[in-house]
Amino acid sequence: MAITTVLFDLDGTLLPMDQDVFTTGYFKSLCKKVAPLGYEPEKLVKAIWAGMAAMVKNDGSETNEKAFWKFFATIFGDRVYGDMDVFNDFYANDFKNAKIFCGYDPKAAMAVRSLKDAGYRVALATNPIFPSAATEERIRWTDLEPDDFELYTTYENTSYCKPNLKYYEKVMSDLSVSPQECIMVGNDVGEDMVARDLGCDVFLIKACMINKAGADISDYPQGDFDDLLRYIKNLEKNS
Repeated sequence: MAITTVLFDLDGTLLPMDQDVFTTGYFKSLCKKVAPLGYEPEKLVKAIWAGMAAMVKNDGSETNEKAFWKFFATIFGDRVYGDMDVFNDFYANDFKNAKIFCGYDPKAAMAVRSLKDAGYRVALATNPIFPSAATEERIRWTDLEPDDFELYTTYENTSYCKPNLKYYEKVMSDLSVSPQECIMVGNDVGEDMVARDLGCDVFLIKACMINKAGADISDYPQGDFDDLLRYIKNLEKNS
């Protein structure tokens, strides 16, 4: 079956970054924002990481947003629900300053536009652990706009996380496509390349590759965005 739909990861793929540098930088800004509310920085950061882990474990019974805040409340109490507006304001306004902790690759946006111009459907399959405001902001850092994508996953609209295959199943269900029509493009071997297990094609962007398990990557199509476009072009010829 011919490829009709390209699923892109965001962080480390379309948006070059060292995840440790990025999270350290933006957490520092968040801690400063909510310090007047009595959130001690070290405890806050640990709670956010643990909240992210709770989202990764989400079984689909609630949105990732609800899973996060439910866990967050076990650490700081129900007062967190009264503080949500301050956290949301951070992502809507202050978060834009975290752009300095990321890189930029003009070929990323060029690849997305080129594929759209060629008639492919394009969606953003980014791990849905951020609010929509933060996801939309990071999309703009790539020189793209949210509406360049037919779909993008956020913690409000998704109930699973990578590497759970149900995350990819839900994305494809929302797009009304089969795995055999899709190619997943990402930089994380453990989170993005697993889409192959559903029958998707995959492509590994290597510039900011993450391979925590040290897996053999020799079997994955891989390279940069020029290589990606060539790979998809070859798939066209052979379909």
